[in-house]
Amino acid sequence: MSRLFPRSDPRQRGFSLLEILVAFVILAVSLGTIMRIFSGSLRNIGDAERRAQAVAVAESVLAGLGVEKPLTDGEISGEAEPGYRWSARVTPHVDADAVFDAVATPVELKRIDLDVTLADADEAAPVLRLTTLRAVPKP
Repeated sequence: MSRLFPRSDPRQRGFSLLEILVAFVILAVSLGTIMRIFSGSLRNIGDAERRAQAVAVAESVLAGLGVEKPLTDGEISGEAEPGYRWSARVTPHVDADAVFDAVATPVELKRIDLDVTLADADEAAPVLRLTTLRAVPKP
């Protein structure tokens, strides 16, 4: 007659409490590491989205500067719809190595330094800083 449950070897007893505790510690450490990696990835995705939106705001602002009214030296600032602020500083561009005659040309170059920041940020560090040159008619 066969038994449903064969006799086990008396030397085999299963896992000890110490082995189970070590397994739980390894599991907890690995899960903590995985959670840190995922949270860092999510933070990086958020930063990339903010930077992409700041680039769109900067492109829009640069496209509009000098369109409605002439581009003059000084500082200009404003707010964009999705929660971004921008500020632009317009200065004359002086190039010592210019190959054209400054008197004979009908345009002058203006340097535009554009900073885009988050509207609700406590710090004033810009999300994006761009510098470009724009040719404008001489007055």
